[in-house]
Amino acid sequence: MSKPIVFITGNAKKLEEFVAILGNDFPREIQSRKLDLPEYQGAMEDICCHKCRTAADIVKGPTIIEDTCLCFNAMKGLPGPYIKWFVDKLGPEGLYQMLHGWEDKTAEAICTFAYCDGGPEDPVLMFHGSTQGTIVSPRGSRDFGWDACFQPLGSDKTYAELPTDVKNQISHRSKALEKLKHYLLKNVQH
Repeated sequence: MSKPIVFITGNAKKLEEFVAILGNDFPREIQSRKLDLPEYQGAMEDICCHKCRTAADIVKGPTIIEDTCLCFNAMKGLPGPYIKWFVDKLGPEGLYQMLHGWEDKTAEAICTFAYCDGGPEDPVLMFHGSTQGTIVSPRGSRDFGWDACFQPLGSDKTYAELPTDVKNQISHRSKALEKLKHYLLKNVQH
C-alpha cells in the first residue's frame, strides 16, 4: 500500500481548488496538512525547493507544496512570491492602488507545485503554470486572496467573478497542477 501524498496547506480554498482540479479519478490518496514552515526569502524556485524539502523532512513521505506569485510587470515582478503579505496588509483594493502611478497594469500569476518523494536524497521537482492578466479595480467575492483584482487576459471578468469550474480550467494553478498530475500518474507508484 502506497503512502498518501501530503499536500501542505492550511488554506481551505486552495485545497478545494486543488482537489477539484486533480479530479475524482486520481488513483492516490491525497491528504492535507498544515505546517508552519519558515518563510523563506529569495527567488521563487529557491523558496519552493526549500519549502518542499523542509516539509518532506517533516512528513517523511511524498509531499507537495504550492507557492503562488503575482508579478506586476510595471514593478519588474514584484510583489512576486511575497504576494501573501501584500494581500494580508492591503487587500485587493490596495494591490490595485499600488499601480496607480503606472500606465502598465499587466501582471502574471504564477503557480509552482513542488513535489518530493520524501527521502533525504530524493530530488524536489517543480511544475509551473502561469496566466497573464491585468490588475483591475476589485470586482466579485473577496474570499480568496487577490482574485477580485486579477482579470485574466481575454476575459472581461476577474478570477473572483468567474464560475469556479471556468476559473479552474484557465488558472495558473490548474496549468501547474495538470503538469504535476501528469508526472504523478506516469511516475509514482499507485
